[in-house]
Amino acid sequence: MPGPVQPIVPKDFEPTGRTELRWLGGGGIMLNCRGTVLMIDPVLEGFDMPLLFEPPITAPQVPRLDGVLITHIDNDHFSVPTCQHLATVCKAYHATQYVAEVMGGNGLSGTGHDIGGKFAVGPVNVTLTPAWHNWQSESPDHLYREWKREDYCGYWLDTPDGTIWLPGDSRLLPEHLQMPAPDVILFDFSNDDWHIGLEGAVKLAKAYPHARLLCIHWGTVDAPEFSPFNANPKMLLSRVENTARVLAASPGQPLVLKRA
Repeated sequence: MPGPVQPIVPKDFEPTGRTELRWLGGGGIMLNCRGTVLMIDPVLEGFDMPLLFEPPITAPQVPRLDGVLITHIDNDHFSVPTCQHLATVCKAYHATQYVAEVMGGNGLSGTGHDIGGKFAVGPVNVTLTPAWHNWQSESPDHLYREWKREDYCGYWLDTPDGTIWLPGDSRLLPEHLQMPAPDVILFDFSNDDWHIGLEGAVKLAKAYPHARLLCIHWGTVDAPEFSPFNANPKMLLSRVENTARVLAASPGQPLVLKRA
C-alpha cells in the first residue's frame, strides 16, 4: 500500500507557474498545468469493489476542471457517477469514439477521438496512443458487441514543462517501445495478461532510461487475489536502472514536472 493520502484542496486547482501531477489512486491522475486542470480516469466515488484508502478528493469538492480524459470503458477508469457529478464544473470530456458514445447515453457530452488523434486543452497538447486491452472479447458475458482495440487508448500529454505519457491499461505493444522519450511515464506494471506485466514494464523502463516512473494502478483496491490491482513498486527496484526514478507516491502527493 502507498503512504497516507494527501488531501487535494482548492488551492491545488489555482494557476501556478509550473505543472504538477497527482495520483488519485487506482488508475486516476490529476494534472494542473499552469492553471489548466485535467483529470484522467478519475474514480472518486461509486466503485463496486472495496477500497484500501479514501480518495484525496471527492467529486463534490472539485471546484473546476478544464477537461476529463477517459482511456476505456472499465469502471475502474470510467466512473459514470464521478463523471456525472463533475459535469457542472467540467468544461469538456474526451475519450475514444466508443466511450464517447457511452458517455452520451449517460447524459454526458463527450468528444470522441481516434487513436493518433490530437486535441488541445489550454497549453496541454494531447495525443491518443494505442492500447490493447479488449479483454471483453474473451468473456462470454461481454459478447454483446465487437470489442475493438481502438475502443481503448493511452494519452500523450505535451506541456510547456515537459511530456507525460499514460500508456493506459494495455498489453505491451511494439509501438510502446518506439515513442519519443517522455519525461514522466504514468506507470502501470500490473502482472496480468491484459496489462503490461512486470516483464513488459521492465522493457518499457529500459526503452526510456531517463523517464521518471510514477507508479499507478496499485495498492488502493482491497482485492488481494486480483492481480491488476496488486503490483508492488518494490518489485521494480531490482530490475530498473536508476531506481531513484521509480516513484511510489501517495495519492494526492504532488509531483512537479520537469524535463529529463
